Amino acid sequence: MSRIQTTFARLAAEGRKALIPYVTAGDPYADVTVELMHAMVAAGADVIELGVPFSDPMADGPVIQRASERALLKGISTADVLSMVRAFRQDDASTPVVLMGYANPVECFGPDRFVDEAKAAGVDGVLIVDYPPQECEAFAARLRAADMDAIFLLAPTSTDARMQEVGRIATGYVYYVSLKGVTGAGHLDTAAVAAMVPRIRAAVNVPVGVGFGIRDAATAVAVAQVSDAVVIGSRIIQLIENEPRERVPGVAAGFLREIRAALDTLQLQASSAGESA
Repeated sequence: MSRIQTTFARLAAEGRKALIPYVTAGDPYADVTVELMHAMVAAGADVIELGVPFSDPMADGPVIQRASERALLKGISTADVLSMVRAFRQDDASTPVVLMGYANPVECFGPDRFVDEAKAAGVDGVLIVDYPPQECEAFAARLRAADMDAIFLLAPTSTDARMQEVGRIATGYVYYVSLKGVTGAGHLDTAAVAAMVPRIRAAVNVPVGVGFGIRDAATAVAVAQVSDAVVIGSRIIQLIENEPRERVPGVAAGFLREIRAALDTLQLQASSAGESA
């Protein structure tokens, strides 16, 4: 089992939901990412999604676009992102790290080299936004051979056929994009999420994480009631993007602690219900 699979199995046994924060590598300061990752883990993060900066992040809204732009202006490259993961692994051998990004940097790096170096750095999963499942079976197979998970997005517009394609090759978890549009956009319709997740579960046999539009504890809890994981990115970046460097880890950690505490109330409620049954 990969670190991601082990983490989700442990959380399921504990009756808990995974908290997955996203940050862009090298933002808002080039030297803060590793410290930020550790702070998020200490605050209750179960998996970290680390964004690989790219100049045309078409699925991302203005907040994450700005984060990528800032990181690129600092010269952050794919090799730098892998170096950050290696540095993180020096003090954390258990928290899964997922690289999230776009095809262009992977293709420029070389897919085989990317997989080899990601494995050596300690990466656990890869989510490439614009790799359709039917066109990246060889890449997904390379990841699996290196004990890393191939993670895919699903959206409100995903057809049953698309879900089945994803279910055929996805490992680790799938990431359901709960809104039409880009990251950070719109109002989260938790009823629509609740209606969609069972359709996804019928097509995939891995945990379902939900992201896009989760900005506070209330929406996180609502989503966690019908999913296995909550993914939060834009809100974290908004909170830290204008902070001085020394405050960045603490600000992110403070926000995540609130989310973690709220998610863990679901475990307490389930436990209480079981005792009274």
